[in-house]
Amino acid sequence: MDRFVVGTGRCGSTLLSSMLGEHPALLSVFEFFTGLDMSKRFTREPMSGAEFAALLSSEHPFVTMVLSRGYEVEEITYPFGPNARYTRDQGLPWLLVSALPRFTDDPDALFDETVAFARTLPEQPPAAHYRCLFDWLAARLGRQCWLERSGSSIDYLGSLRDLFPEGRFLHIHRDGPEAALSMREHAAYRLAVSLMFQAPSSANPSIAELAELDPARVGVESDPTATMLASRPPVEHFGRYWSHELTHGFRALAKLDAHQYREARFEDLLAQPQEALREIAAYFELDPDRDGWIDRAAALVRGVPPTRFHTLTDGEQERLVEACRPGMQLLGRSP
Repeated sequence: MDRFVVGTGRCGSTLLSSMLGEHPALLSVFEFFTGLDMSKRFTREPMSGAEFAALLSSEHPFVTMVLSRGYEVEEITYPFGPNARYTRDQGLPWLLVSALPRFTDDPDALFDETVAFARTLPEQPPAAHYRCLFDWLAARLGRQCWLERSGSSIDYLGSLRDLFPEGRFLHIHRDGPEAALSMREHAAYRLAVSLMFQAPSSANPSIAELAELDPARVGVESDPTATMLASRPPVEHFGRYWSHELTHGFRALAKLDAHQYREARFEDLLAQPQEALREIAAYFELDPDRDGWIDRAAALVRGVPPTRFHTLTDGEQERLVEACRPGMQLLGRSP
């Protein structure tokens, strides 16, 4: 079975995938698809093993842009340090950003193994490459099956379904205004939202042009990326972005059979983790009683994250609620 957790940014999917990773049979793969080259990751065209290895080895420009300017992103788990192959201002391969470091204390070595395996694969469609890779990683790490989860993946649910037509998809979602405000505290989302909603102008550089800028050379005052990272874009921009992701995702639901899609609320996962996990395990056909994994998973809940909506002015609250209204209506939540 092809298993996926999807959601918007800052919706609780990282916690859920960590919880599911406590199941002894399941390899929980973090942040795999979201950072792969958007022009290649969901193509139907066959690619060679060498081309697939190159796709896995590419950097994500946003990661380099954020890290090279000194910002932290909690999803980035690569262990920068004296014994690491990469530094914060180098082009970190996407697989080393979050996925492989969660499996081992030596992600550089596992990366080399993974890329070497990918090169051995025959020319085949990407979906076949992905299954081969996930199956190989699961076996390599002593697991029997896999699940993939990426932030903002609800945005490309339709493409995932096209690539994995028999897949099962669990959509975890969170109150829209709080998810949007959590994005505003996240450096990578600030950069993405700033680029998405900046006023059109010939003076605005493209993402490719921004990625080429050396922050040490241009200086903070002349670095538009540093300016965007340090900015506090209006809250409604993040609400619009959140609703935009959900609108894209819900267009794909018509493609899914009833047994292929379930929803879970982040708030329920926090309030009743064992009950929520049992329902999710049943959906994904995972043994809920094996080796006490649900107890370990429930212990990962560290309380309820602080709310931010009440800290806004009345005007900000009104604009944010209105921006989130389309997404909240899709989810059947009260705006």
